Amino acid sequence: MAEGGGSGGSGRGPPCPGAASAFRRWEQLRRRAATPWARGLLAVAAGLGLLYAVLRVPVRLRDGLAAATMFLSTLTPKFYFALTVTSSFISGLIFVFEWWHFRKYGTSFIEQVSVSHLRPLIGGAENSPPAPAAFSAGENETSRQNMPECKVWRNPLNLFRGAEYSRYMWVTGKEPLTYYDMNLSAQDHQTFFTCDTDVLRPSDTVMQKAWRERSPQARIKAAYQALELNNDCATAYVLLAEEEATTIVDAEKYFKQALKAGEMIYRKSQNCHSQSPQHEAQLRRDTNVLVYVKRRLAMCARKLGRIREAVKMMRDLMKEFPLLSMLNIHENLLEALLELQAYADVQAVLAKYDDISLPKSAAICYTAALLKARAVSERFSPETASKRGLSTAEINAVEAIHRAVEFNPHVPKYLLEMKSLVLPPEHILKRGDSEAVAYAFFHLQHWKRIEGALNLLHCTWEGTFRMIPYPLEKGHLFYPYPSCTETADRELLPTFHEVSVYPQKELPFFIHFTAGLCSFSAMLALLTHQFPELMVTFVKAVLRVLWPVSAPSVLASS
Repeated sequence: MAEGGGSGGSGRGPPCPGAASAFRRWEQLRRRAATPWARGLLAVAAGLGLLYAVLRVPVRLRDGLAAATMFLSTLTPKFYFALTVTSSFISGLIFVFEWWHFRKYGTSFIEQVSVSHLRPLIGGAENSPPAPAAFSAGENETSRQNMPECKVWRNPLNLFRGAEYSRYMWVTGKEPLTYYDMNLSAQDHQTFFTCDTDVLRPSDTVMQKAWRERSPQARIKAAYQALELNNDCATAYVLLAEEEATTIVDAEKYFKQALKAGEMIYRKSQNCHSQSPQHEAQLRRDTNVLVYVKRRLAMCARKLGRIREAVKMMRDLMKEFPLLSMLNIHENLLEALLELQAYADVQAVLAKYDDISLPKSAAICYTAALLKARAVSERFSPETASKRGLSTAEINAVEAIHRAVEFNPHVPKYLLEMKSLVLPPEHILKRGDSEAVAYAFFHLQHWKRIEGALNLLHCTWEGTFRMIPYPLEKGHLFYPYPSCTETADRELLPTFHEVSVYPQKELPFFIHFTAGLCSFSAMLALLTHQFPELMVTFVKAVLRVLWPVSAPSVLASS
């Protein structure tokens, strides 16, 4: 206790007498080493060590080179052939694995391992000084504002699971939807079709569990159980229309029953929504159900050929619920109006929604480009345009196409049928391949209907990339292209679809290196097999060039 009290005064003294004496001896030695004569002695010792290394190392290196040269000179051609074949085989395996890893994950395996595991061991992460906290925070905030996140959106034109997706799977045997996509849909249903007051109604409690079920049969069974408890359960009819109905006609029947039940529940919620926060949440849920049902009914009418009726339903829905613009009902309206060839009405919708303050989409940008291309595409000829130059209308059309391509560069390959289409997913990533698939699936027919529109697109769309040579760093009319689209699109699109990647990634260095090494080793193996004596002479000549001092005597003795 006394020792602890004595050392606790300063907080810096040694904890025991033995340590104190060692500490004093170390201080004396350090002071003596700091004198000029001690420094001079250390310099002389260092010079002698360096002189020994300069004189001794070349002698050992020469002996080692002589031994290596003697060993190599005694090898037979068969050994060189086996060595080159083995080297070619191993480098070929590495090349194949690197290529597979790059095609699957978009990165080089060797580079990834080097950055992830070897660089921390070497100390590369410690060499770079950390940036000041204020600067890094401001930089991160700026990057968050300038670079939009890869947000996944509900596809406004998504198909019906039972009537369209399931029928595709029955015919082809391929699953058109990924697990990630269906899981997002399940989360959407739980968000929009449930609320806290569901526990007060047994049918809604059953439906709350139904949306969490993974199996379609379990969800359909739960929907029938909810209808047994309450024949006016709108969400149960919605689930049956989406998943049990095998035709659009059957889906429409279920949605009409859902509309009848949903309107009745919605009116009740309107009368008592101001009583408590729980009633307000219930009104939001009932509003979501009603809007969803009316929108799907309009889509059923569009698919069954009653296009004018569908347009009227969509316009009425947008007037009745103007605050729900984030549902992108106007994209459904644009597609229906294009089918009617009501281009003036399409232009009126674009004038309202193609605004700088509103989020863009491929439907907005490419429809605007289609309308401007329609004015000039019929008479457009690249030969004539190259001679006389572009007119004002043609310049406007080309600029509109460049704007659309910059927003989503994947769309033109589908419109020009350079890539095959698949069924669009239930969720899309704006500016990604999933959005391009969804747009082209519904709008390709509208581009084909306008004579010369695809020809104009074919002649001008690639010019966009000359305007933005570094799309990941700087955009022209939009933000820089997000670098995370490929990963998200691979999660949204089925595995049998080849995901479009922009910008195209250059092959990593190690793929070029392993390919060159494999080719060079294979060439040496072939030459060694065909001309063994000549290759041995070549090796000896190389040895003479590399080690002119020790090689001649050793080669002469051999």
